[in-house]
Amino acid sequence: MFKRILRIFIIVLVLAVLVVVVGGIVGFNFLRDNGIKQYFASMKPPAATVSTTIAKPSTWTPGVEAIGTVKAVRGVDLTVETTGIVKDILFHANQKVADNAVLLQLDDAVERADLDAQKAQAALDQTSLARAIELTRRGVGSDSTLDTARAAASASASQVTKLQAVLDQKQLTAPFGGTVGIPKIDIGQYLAPGTAVVTLQDLDTMRVDFSVPEQQLALLKIGQTVRLGFGGEDKPFAGAIRGIDPKIDSSSRLVNVRAEVANPDGKLTPGQFVQVRVELPEEQNVLTLPQTALTTSLYGDYIFVVQPAKPAEAAPAQAAKPEEKPAASATDKPADAKPADTKPADAMKPAADAAKPAADAAKPAAKAADPAKPAAEGDKPALVLSQVFVKPGRRNQGMVEIVEGLKAGDEVVTAGQNRLINGMSVAVDNTIDPTKSANKQADQQ
Repeated sequence: MFKRILRIFIIVLVLAVLVVVVGGIVGFNFLRDNGIKQYFASMKPPAATVSTTIAKPSTWTPGVEAIGTVKAVRGVDLTVETTGIVKDILFHANQKVADNAVLLQLDDAVERADLDAQKAQAALDQTSLARAIELTRRGVGSDSTLDTARAAASASASQVTKLQAVLDQKQLTAPFGGTVGIPKIDIGQYLAPGTAVVTLQDLDTMRVDFSVPEQQLALLKIGQTVRLGFGGEDKPFAGAIRGIDPKIDSSSRLVNVRAEVANPDGKLTPGQFVQVRVELPEEQNVLTLPQTALTTSLYGDYIFVVQPAKPAEAAPAQAAKPEEKPAASATDKPADAKPADTKPADAMKPAADAAKPAADAAKPAAKAADPAKPAAEGDKPALVLSQVFVKPGRRNQGMVEIVEGLKAGDEVVTAGQNRLINGMSVAVDNTIDPTKSANKQADQQ
């Protein structure tokens, strides 16, 4: 009987221990999960670091954008006028030649012989004319003989001029000064009339042909400043409009415009693609932002404006602090009700209290060393983001005009928008300007 009671008691004891252990594990997991939820629910996300700019009215230079093609003001492909075999090439590639410089010599032996023979005949006819004039003066010769001699002399002189022109065609000369290209012929090659020999381009001044829509024709005038570039926002070349076609193409509704640009360094090349911008009169008090500050989405274009946090947002956190003390005093009461249970713990206090004076003595010195830090932290207001939808306008040199939605003096985020949300806390750091290239910022530093 006793063994049976003992067995039942042991089983009940084991079951009780299992229930306590399982209950403790379940309770621990529940309290842990609940604590984690409360921690993350009350945890404030860290402030994101952004760079900002202040929106303020500025001077805006509007313009007409277009795509153009560069051509030389004077540029031709030189060809020969007559047939012949190439005797001598008097230039090399990329050589700068003067006006009327001889570039090519064809074989002219036959033409020179004909010219010499004709010069001799012209001299004979001139002598016969002089004799006929003398005989007529003496009354011996007739007028018809004098007329025949005069006609023969004139025909011989004209024939000499003709043969001299034929001889000159055996030479290819530069019609103006410029730079020649790569020769397209070789010595000994037979050339027919119209055969291209070389290109000649005057690279000191270039012209740019481009087209603009008919809606922008009224904005253009002769003499307006034109800026050119090869790509991007940088347009280092400046010129002026020299011609506007008075006729609009009925098929494309575009009008052709021509500008001239100085090219002293030879960086512009005929046939080159360029981006053209015709600068219009300046406008004042235009709100602009860097293009990096503007974000485009399916709902429209928007920006993030940095604003001080409202006092209502900080009130709940401040109201929760006084409640901590009553909770702490409530928990202290059970400990005070059982002085006997606290004796072992109180026995350990003298050792711990002995180390406190040294640590407490160091605290006033540390506080005195940094007296301005709490004041500085208290003076800094919390900053939050406000998402504002805006209406953008014209763009130029990395800037965009804001027509609606922006006020002068607003602090706008210029970088990092892809990780920002409305109402998020931020910290401003303008040591790096995203609107400038990294190389420029490194040079400035």
